[in-house]
Amino acid sequence: MAEQNTRRPSYVIGPDGQPLSIADLPAANTKRWVIRRKAQVVAAVRGGLLSLEDACARYHLSVEEFLSWQRSIDRHGMPGLRVTQIQRYRQNEPEGDEQHARDQREATAA
Repeated sequence: MAEQNTRRPSYVIGPDGQPLSIADLPAANTKRWVIRRKAQVVAAVRGGLLSLEDACARYHLSVEEFLSWQRSIDRHGMPGLRVTQIQRYRQNEPEGDEQHARDQREATAA
């Protein structure tokens, strides 16, 4: 069987524009997720430093939680990762996202 070549970069460019290596990532037991740490993990996954599965396992994240960080960065930049801003940003989501959220709430209530 052929061995897969899964070479990963030794570093990627982090959210602050500086090189980011595995050693620079937040500790695996991180409990307090500030904006910078979330953005570092997203940058590491996007750059191939960590796979999505590795990041979720290392930081005890669900795929949905990680993807929400990624969406927040895409839509609102790093300030979108601020927990206190989530409700404000959700109020400004496109109608399709609001409808999806309503559908999800109705499905879990039934």
